[in-house]
Amino acid sequence: MAATAALDRTLAALADPHRRQVVDLLSQRPRQAGELAREVGLPGPAMSRHLRILRESGLVAESHPPFDARVRIYALRPEPMVHLLRWLEESERLWSEQLIAFKSHVEKAP
Repeated sequence: MAATAALDRTLAALADPHRRQVVDLLSQRPRQAGELAREVGLPGPAMSRHLRILRESGLVAESHPPFDARVRIYALRPEPMVHLLRWLEESERLWSEQLIAFKSHVEKAP
């Protein structure tokens, strides 16, 4: 059940194209919130909302450099993607089995 809830949170967070763009950017390297806002083309408050959703889903982590606690650095957390990858692999396996069974059925038909 916990894996299902984690997958649901991940899929909900990734449903928005702006958040997917943030994930793509963070896959390259950690970034400051302001840099993400500029790259995605969103005002600061909108980016803050998206980053909050990504944090709550567990997809990103927030840290502060020791020299300035006001600066927020965001980094991608790969763990939530593990649940998504497992789900996709299982879905692919089930679809492959269904297609193989369908092909077999069609080939046996007169």
